[in-house]
Amino acid sequence: MSTVIKLFSFKMLLYILVFVILVWKRMWIIYMKYIVLIGDGMADVPLRELGGKTPLQAAEKPGMNNLAQYGINGMVSTVPEDMTPESDTANLALMGYDPKVYSRGRSPLEALSMGIDMQPEDTAIRANIVALSDDGLPYEQKIMLDHSADEIPTEEARVLIEALNNRFGNENLHFYTGVSYRHCLIWKDCPDFTDFTRPHDILGKRITEYLPSKPESVPMRRLMSESFDLLNNHPVNKNRAARGLKKANSLWLWSPGKKPSLPSFKEKTGLNASVVCAVDLIKGIGLCAGMRAPFIEGATGNLNTNYKGKLETAIRELESGADLVYIHIEAPDECGHRGEIDNKIKAIELIDSQVLVPLLKYMDSHLQPYKILLLPDHPTPIYVRTHTIDPVPFVVYSSNNKKSSLISIYDEQSGVCGGVYFDKGELLMDYFIKET
Repeated sequence: MSTVIKLFSFKMLLYILVFVILVWKRMWIIYMKYIVLIGDGMADVPLRELGGKTPLQAAEKPGMNNLAQYGINGMVSTVPEDMTPESDTANLALMGYDPKVYSRGRSPLEALSMGIDMQPEDTAIRANIVALSDDGLPYEQKIMLDHSADEIPTEEARVLIEALNNRFGNENLHFYTGVSYRHCLIWKDCPDFTDFTRPHDILGKRITEYLPSKPESVPMRRLMSESFDLLNNHPVNKNRAARGLKKANSLWLWSPGKKPSLPSFKEKTGLNASVVCAVDLIKGIGLCAGMRAPFIEGATGNLNTNYKGKLETAIRELESGADLVYIHIEAPDECGHRGEIDNKIKAIELIDSQVLVPLLKYMDSHLQPYKILLLPDHPTPIYVRTHTIDPVPFVVYSSNNKKSSLISIYDEQSGVCGGVYFDKGELLMDYFIKET
């Protein structure tokens, strides 16, 4: 009888110990602060102009290098092989959502960020204001000069969007102003539209073979063509041309989708989260997942964004109860699209010096433990000026579990040398939170 009681007592103690460990681990996860820092499009390939280095390797970035030296380095494939390497696909995966299940196109997510209440019959379509050649040739023979129209300021773009609404808007079509060149068209009972091309994929090319050509896409093609007739000689564009800037003289429609839906990030992870970013796409994903997405004055999505404002917003969110902040900085991606080597290096250095280093200093000045996950969402190589599907390097740094990795620089090779690999991007978030 005594032996039975002792065995029973031992089992009870074991159960209690397991319970305490599980509760402790859960409480530790919540007590920990988590920071995800995305340098959009940072990854690249060796460039002759940089002596065989990539922009990441050429950049002065002591903060990133420090994370690589004392963190876990690896590679992650953020986009499934049979999907287009879009930012929505990659960032859905990095937030822990399988893009094959949840991706419905980037435009509906951007619409959500803009506060647009989409109905089931609505389709959201990304409406870029692009710069096409003004050479007197028919619309179909024009050249895509710039997908961002020289990164047109939002204030000027708003005037052009209003002009488009006045001319083409009706009970079924309405344009909404986004940020810079990125805008949204809501089309009620939209015809099927699948033969679209991303404008940043055809820079410097004639648009002839990239225009929508299916019979059901005729309304989109007509709208794009007629928009040129309206915008090319608009006073805003006459003024831009006088200042030596490219005209924002045409709509370019792409990436349609229906109203999105995501499971709650809080229910998935147990963490309150915030997104800190400039672009509507990332805000939209965050809002759809139940995260906070505060407004940041002066955040533009390009090289001249408000880095300090993003840093201060991230700190404020952490102080206000966020367990995790997802900081997204678009600048390296835009420089990649524009083929600007020096500016891409500068963008990486600004992320390091104005966001990461002061953020590390702030976190280290507080006694609360923290983790940082640093990575690009996808590569945007200078030589192709668009996204590629290649895996990207990541590093996970834990303030209370530093590891000597024997890696001295964060770059495309540090992840390979680290030896950790995820073939599905959506697995990385869980690993970041629970396993490292």
